[in-house]
Amino acid sequence: MYLWKDSRLHLRITRLGIQYVFLTGVVGGLGVYTSNNLLHTVFSLMIGMLLVSGWVSRAAFDSIKPSHVAEGTFFARTKGGLKLAFNDKTPKRTRCLEIRLEIQDCNAEPGFLQGEKKQTLTIVPIPIRPTKRGWAKISRIDLSTTYPFGWLEKTRRFPVDMQFLVAPRPSGYQYPEGGSGDNDDPTPKSGFSSPAGARPFVAGDSLSQIHWKRTAQRGEPWIRLLEGDQPRGILLELDLSAWVSGEEFEEELEKLSGAILQARIQKTDLTLVIQGQHGRSEVKGHIEAWKALGQCEAIGRDVCSP
Repeated sequence: MYLWKDSRLHLRITRLGIQYVFLTGVVGGLGVYTSNNLLHTVFSLMIGMLLVSGWVSRAAFDSIKPSHVAEGTFFARTKGGLKLAFNDKTPKRTRCLEIRLEIQDCNAEPGFLQGEKKQTLTIVPIPIRPTKRGWAKISRIDLSTTYPFGWLEKTRRFPVDMQFLVAPRPSGYQYPEGGSGDNDDPTPKSGFSSPAGARPFVAGDSLSQIHWKRTAQRGEPWIRLLEGDQPRGILLELDLSAWVSGEEFEEELEKLSGAILQARIQKTDLTLVIQGQHGRSEVKGHIEAWKALGQCEAIGRDVCSP
């Protein structure tokens, strides 16, 4: 059903609205049957409240529209917060809007936008859970409201074409001993992401270096890292010609993503080298490395295929 010939605005009566309309009809019918002026007055007030509710909630959609997706890092099969920006020409107006997103290969929970703010650009966090890595596309944004009485749900739909990049989900990673850019310190256990200044205890460590606070938090011994003990830099390499598309390739990307996460937590410089179809390329920095992994495609040929 369309309201006021606006193809983007959809109207749906709620269960409470059906009850209210039925009650309004009963009061109006009794007023006509009994010729009671009090019932006529009550009927007029109920009709007036319904009209005021429609006008106020209709005005909540005016002068607002989605703008863009704010910069952020998202991981496959991991819940995150997508920051959606809205342009609001009347930021002081009272609003109570529910935001629903239609995203390819991604589960998105509703978000909420409220007015009475000073800035014209409003950022709203939307809980999402991408199902796979790569580019995710927002094809439609719905703004809905039942404000202020909850009788009619009005939805304004915005067909959009917004994209954001999803990186592989980080998994456990174990640093190679004596690797490029690393020292020969014992390696942390696989699956751990130690914070800066501490790492899991391994055989050969001195008991005088135990990080007691971290040990109490984690339930097992952790070692305090001194300045100069941390890796000077990490070099990760990925040869796309050695892999074919499938679960094994995705698991390899997740391991690399876990290494990037651990390097970022430990505040270690990182370089990712990708050998692809167009030659060798280097990516420096944690965020840029995640973006590169999110767009990687295996170019190796399956030996079982003709």
